[in-house]
Amino acid sequence: MICMVVEGRSDKLKLEQVIAEEAIILCTNGTMSEDGLLELLAPYEYLSFYTLFDADLSGQKMRKLMRRIYSEAVQFEIPAQYKEVAETPTAVLAALLKKENIRTK
Repeated sequence: MICMVVEGRSDKLKLEQVIAEEAIILCTNGTMSEDGLLELLAPYEYLSFYTLFDADLSGQKMRKLMRRIYSEAVQFEIPAQYKEVAETPTAVLAALLKKENIRTK
């Protein structure tokens, strides 16, 4: 089982269409504090963390925060042309995930 961290509900719904293995998908609901992120992720620290944030300022802030708190997390970056995870074609997301051996549909 893996733990994917995304920004919002639409990102979560998009990933649910792509990931074929057992995964917990957590939403940060945009930018959150260090304490809020620690509280959100603490119950899942036994899992491998993966992040997938939008290609915008909010996403950059979340990537930076995750790097600081969970440097071992694998951070996926969507191609800048799509800007949002929810707007990224499923084939593009699947290709990103497959690079880390995450099973896709």
